[in-house]
Amino acid sequence: MAGPVAIVAGRGALPVALSRALAGQGRAAVLAEMAGFPVANPDGLPVVCFRVEKLGALFKALRGHGVAEVAFAGAVARPRLDPAQFDFKTLTLAPRILPALKGGDDATLRMVLDIFEAEGFAVRAAHEIAPELLPPAGVLTRAQPGSRDRKDAARAAAIVAALSAVDVGQGAVVADGLALGVEALPGTDRMLAQVAGLPADLRPDPGAARGVLFKGPKAGQDRRVDLPVIGPDTVAGAAAAGLSGIAIAAGGVMVLDRAAVIAAANAAGLFLWVRREGET
Repeated sequence: MAGPVAIVAGRGALPVALSRALAGQGRAAVLAEMAGFPVANPDGLPVVCFRVEKLGALFKALRGHGVAEVAFAGAVARPRLDPAQFDFKTLTLAPRILPALKGGDDATLRMVLDIFEAEGFAVRAAHEIAPELLPPAGVLTRAQPGSRDRKDAARAAAIVAALSAVDVGQGAVVADGLALGVEALPGTDRMLAQVAGLPADLRPDPGAARGVLFKGPKAGQDRRVDLPVIGPDTVAGAAAAGLSGIAIAAGGVMVLDRAAVIAAANAAGLFLWVRREGET
């Protein structure tokens, strides 16, 4: 029987979804919790608490649980490291870790994946463990995107693609062709809250398109980690921002609690469009 999978977990519902998907496959899970980022653990799974300064201890603990595979799930912020606390393993990796933490998310995450693989751990993608998190292409709601919404989604997708070149963000809000918000380090929920708070004179004509949130992975990113995620809170944020709906890249965005997301979008009169690349 295959050993447990370690879920290097952060905040949010994704770690729970993955652990339950593994349980459905007859696999056990161990949660690896970074200091300062408590993990939801409703099923009482074993937890390995760690600090980045003590990577040697983390790898030893995971091997002690029989772990040979890891998955990354949930939101964490970049840790503030104390070099005085580095164990020997982290000291040997410091020339790689410290510069990467000053770069973009993709550079940082690639460094993390490389380190785990060099230690002999196989990295598994969240959507590989739980493929049902990737919805089929098409419009999943009663509301349908209109022609202006489709143009706004295409414009927002182009903005996200452009941001990929500088390793920034996986989302944008466009209304009537105008960019109202782009996702940066604070994340999608904060971006939607900022759009909701825009004064009327900065919003397009109310009689024109209301706006679309688009989310998709960065061009060239390693899809084993940091694949975009939406959930019921995203729908609530889009509704509060006065948008027409949400478009997500087909095959590139996970939907947590899909039934609840669709129900919330229907209740708010929003569309949820799983958009194929280039689709208009």
